[in-house]
Amino acid sequence: MEIVKTIFRRVTMTILFSLALLTTFESISGVSANQITNWWLVDTYSFQNKAVEEKKSIDAGLKKFTMRFRSLPMFSDSSSKLLSSQEVVEAKPLTLEEAIDWSQYPSKKVVATGYTAGFESTGKRPGHPQYGITRSGVTVKRDLYSTIAADTRVFPIGSILFIPGYGYGVVADTGSAIKGNKIDLYYETVQDVFQQWGKKEVEVYIVEKGTGRLTNDELQSLNEAEAVQVFRRQLSFAN
Repeated sequence: MEIVKTIFRRVTMTILFSLALLTTFESISGVSANQITNWWLVDTYSFQNKAVEEKKSIDAGLKKFTMRFRSLPMFSDSSSKLLSSQEVVEAKPLTLEEAIDWSQYPSKKVVATGYTAGFESTGKRPGHPQYGITRSGVTVKRDLYSTIAADTRVFPIGSILFIPGYGYGVVADTGSAIKGNKIDLYYETVQDVFQQWGKKEVEVYIVEKGTGRLTNDELQSLNEAEAVQVFRRQLSFAN
């Protein structure tokens, strides 16, 4: 019982001493206990608000990054695999044929041949004012989007086709032998035509039907699109 009384007295003395200190602080500083409590609550509220705003900012940044990542061409989702021999096999990026669901586009079976800007294909030699100039006025190009020739009754100028084994082709030219379901794919040399293509029957996908016109600026814009740059090294012209 004596121990309980002792503890009670000590607790009472501590409370009285604390009240005395608080009274002395208020008389000296002119700041009340209520004001101190309010300041603490305001600071706590401000800190919480700041934390919430920072979280919103981080969330917005992550969302922006995620959307940008989703806009990039897809790669194989297979991660690196560890074989029993501990050999690591790196995942390989998808090719253009694999990266896109081409079944979403209308298709047409055509006979595809290759041509160059040279005399053997056009009857023109370097120095001729129209050498390398297509029917649309665009300069021939082998690139991510290459110039190709077609029958404009089937594929109007400006039409974008995807040709498996070749890549994107933009109809920019015509030819006396290119009638009906035939197309001519541009290559820089005769050797490229024979080594890389020759003559094939192939199913092409119509990505966009042309309006009947095409400019060099439009072709350049297609080739500079960021989303397709990852495929540049996969195409035969880059080898």
